[in-house]
Amino acid sequence: MELGLVGLGKMGGNMRERIRRAGHTVIGYDRNPDLADVHSLGELVGKLKGPRVVWVMVPAGAPTQATVDELAELLEPGDVVVDGGNSRWTDDEKHAEELGAKGIGFVDAGVSGGVWGLKNGYALMVGGDAENIAKVQPVFDALKPEGEFGFVHAGKVGAGHFSKMVHNGIEYAMMQAYAEGWELLEKVHSVTDVREVFRSWQEGTVIRSWLLDLAVNALDGDEHLDKLKGFAEDSGEGRWTVEAAIDNAVPLPAITASLFARFASRQEDSPQMKMIAALRNQFGGHAVETK
Repeated sequence: MELGLVGLGKMGGNMRERIRRAGHTVIGYDRNPDLADVHSLGELVGKLKGPRVVWVMVPAGAPTQATVDELAELLEPGDVVVDGGNSRWTDDEKHAEELGAKGIGFVDAGVSGGVWGLKNGYALMVGGDAENIAKVQPVFDALKPEGEFGFVHAGKVGAGHFSKMVHNGIEYAMMQAYAEGWELLEKVHSVTDVREVFRSWQEGTVIRSWLLDLAVNALDGDEHLDKLKGFAEDSGEGRWTVEAAIDNAVPLPAITASLFARFASRQEDSPQMKMIAALRNQFGGHAVETK
């Protein structure tokens, strides 16, 4: 099939390549002309045959809203817009209504996989009407990992991004637990090889995971994380998860504490945040601050 892809950064660029490797045609647009196949959204839409599918991979908030607004004027009834960025689920409802008034479908897609997605595939959580999702399904199939799992039609519009938000909240708490354990191991004198303790956990333990593998990768490159500052940003989805928990009276003590721990990293050079920063860089290519 043909796909228009808007936003060719760390995620979007690799997604374009993976979809093309599956035999589909991708026409990409990015504000950086060195990355783009076309020079405008209008040119992108003009090169696609109807019914068109345009996938948006730009930052949440104003950039996504501006892109949706422009596509609403360019696309035709029967076309579909997919928002694969990290938009808040409440924005999805607004975008679906705006596009639906013009007969244009909308699908929200939570995408997980980071810089490893090109090789391993992307976990996809999508929301929207089954009719619209069916129009995008060949692309979903191209992006997902091999095997039975990695794709879910989570529910109505907004369900994809809500599921990805909760996924990221869980990720916050898991990273915090590894970071706290690492700091405690580093602190005591009796443990002389913390990196190898982490490595030993990679097989046979109940805490083995891909995040643990990435922690070992980070420690192989910088055994005591001496090159990093103890500072970690939050993408915003942890905050949204906690806010949603408050709205629905659901207790999230671990996720909430992990979010607050990141806030603490902005006040001091936190050893735990060195590990959080290292993990974020490993799986997502997120920037780190070095000493």
